[in-house]
Amino acid sequence: MTVRERFEKMISWFESQMPVAQTELHYENPFQLLVAVILSAQCTDKRINMVTPALFKAFPDASAMSSATSEEIFELIKSVSFPNNKTRSLMGMARRLSEDFGGEVPSDMDALLTLPGVGRKTANVILSVVFNQAAMAVDTHVFRVSERLGLTTNSKNPLQTERVLVKYIPEEKIPVAHHWLILHGRYVCKARRPDCLNCGLTSICRYYRRESQK
Repeated sequence: MTVRERFEKMISWFESQMPVAQTELHYENPFQLLVAVILSAQCTDKRINMVTPALFKAFPDASAMSSATSEEIFELIKSVSFPNNKTRSLMGMARRLSEDFGGEVPSDMDALLTLPGVGRKTANVILSVVFNQAAMAVDTHVFRVSERLGLTTNSKNPLQTERVLVKYIPEEKIPVAHHWLILHGRYVCKARRPDCLNCGLTSICRYYRRESQK
């Protein structure tokens, strides 16, 4: 099976089994999603969704958050991973949005990367989810699933994986494909124990073929 054939079969299966796929983070506007994504690094969406309602109520926009003290923000997010670092990131991001972008979340990669706490993965999530751009965010789930299925081979980092995925996935399908792979990795192709018996992609999966031959 060629790489292109593997991608085609993967897309066909997801389109039939998961035609609607979207982020599990709760948000009402681009600013809230940006906050939630920054907080979600190395933390579960479930935990973030427990924390953000009070945070958004206290600081509904960039202007409000930019005026907050670190103690105020920390108190509201202290149950997430790395709360000290994320407090600094949220404060810096809100100030930069207020000072340089009129409080609005920018819609291009270069501008997003100037915001504290925003790396390429976070920027791609915003571009894809908010602005429906052909941006492929590669988190640990996407990286793992892509390698196991055989969509990528020996990728050394998320950027290598991203480049392969955007090469083979049609541009208009990239925003939803990002969620396909994340959700598949979160609930089926889990890190420690993939649920191969309940996976519909075993026919194309390099990992499954290798494990079944042991």
